[in-house]
Amino acid sequence: MAEALTHSRVLKIAVPIVLSNATVPLLGAVDTGVVGQMGQAAPIGAVGIGAIILSSIYWIFGFLRMGTVGLTGQALGAKDQPEVEALLSRAVFIGFTAGGALILFQSMIFREALQIAPASAEVEALARDYMGIRIFSAPAAIAIYGITGWLIAQERTAAVLVLQVVMNGMNIVLDIAFVIGFGWGVEGVAFATFLAEWTGLALGLWLCRAVFRKPHWRDMGLVLHAQRMGRMMLVNIDIMIRSVLLLAVFVSFLFWGADFGDVQLAANQILMQFMNITAYALDGFAFAVEALVAQAMGARNRYALRRAALMTSGWGVFICAGMALTFWLFGGAIINVMTTAPDVQAAARVYLPYMVATPLVGVAAWMLDGIFIGATRTADMRNMMIISVAIYFGSALLLIPAYGNHGLWIALLISFVARGITLGSRYPALERTADGPRSSATAEKES
Repeated sequence: MAEALTHSRVLKIAVPIVLSNATVPLLGAVDTGVVGQMGQAAPIGAVGIGAIILSSIYWIFGFLRMGTVGLTGQALGAKDQPEVEALLSRAVFIGFTAGGALILFQSMIFREALQIAPASAEVEALARDYMGIRIFSAPAAIAIYGITGWLIAQERTAAVLVLQVVMNGMNIVLDIAFVIGFGWGVEGVAFATFLAEWTGLALGLWLCRAVFRKPHWRDMGLVLHAQRMGRMMLVNIDIMIRSVLLLAVFVSFLFWGADFGDVQLAANQILMQFMNITAYALDGFAFAVEALVAQAMGARNRYALRRAALMTSGWGVFICAGMALTFWLFGGAIINVMTTAPDVQAAARVYLPYMVATPLVGVAAWMLDGIFIGATRTADMRNMMIISVAIYFGSALLLIPAYGNHGLWIALLISFVARGITLGSRYPALERTADGPRSSATAEKES
């Protein structure tokens, strides 16, 4: 008998994800802090640029986590245990293939990335050294996305928390040992991450060890089944396109903000951290709805799908309302902690109301993303993102000349509203697909 959908079940999925997210900014702070002890600016800049380049590339490959959650959850809901087991191997295979391609083409990737984000010759040389070491853990880093998605689909988010805490904790300890203890500098930070990511992969596979006592994970006919592999690739490609478009929004926001001078750029960057905090807090409930909707879709249970969407979205609204209230009451104090520059503090306070509004106008887009990922309605996600990005760029081109940086922030808020409205318009069609029995042929074709 399936477990009842209750608030405690939702929290059991969501809370470990929120806690694991808390380790991410801590790792970034330690990375910066240990190279800062070298007393030179270039190593700090090199680690910053290198980490941003690799993180942006890996973020695009986050499609593997999202696609694996939806497909595994649906197989679980349909009680197709052989497919659940095969999906783990399929996700790791795709992760290794993608990581291998990054290693193969690293020279071209680094060259093009450093042209987009140029720096001094010294910083670029150190950044290349840093990325040249870290890139060799790309197969592990990307495969971990697949393992994480597979665990989330089965509501094993406590295992995800263990994986993240161990991996990031090891990274922090090795950072300190290699850089401060051994004096390895930028290379020490890179080696710490390299070792932590391969250790994380080993731990992730160990957490999934029950699968390896069964035969289907190594059944290559099932793992590499042409139609099922094709469906997974199609789902992942749709999500990747959507992710690239979303990245284009935030990159363009950064570049347009730079046109308003260093003070406005710094203020915008500080306020964007408010958005990151909101996303980290909301991730747990977005991941919960991915898993629960996927299982409902696999079981062809429209009632369970709707209940999962409403219950998790209710928590999402609660979290976002709390974040908006926190930013309204304490936003000025948070800004003062983030920067001591009076002119940047003053500029950030001018635009703080936009960050108070962002959680409220963005919650629909964030939660609907999770619903559509769980349902693997990725073609809808891709198409609605294309429309939303077009609306964002159109709004920015109209509003920036008239209102400057205010126009840029308004355009960003409009993009969130557009994502919520466009995806919301496709929800009834999504819900209808959960009705009635599903043939295996239909399952192979759905995207």
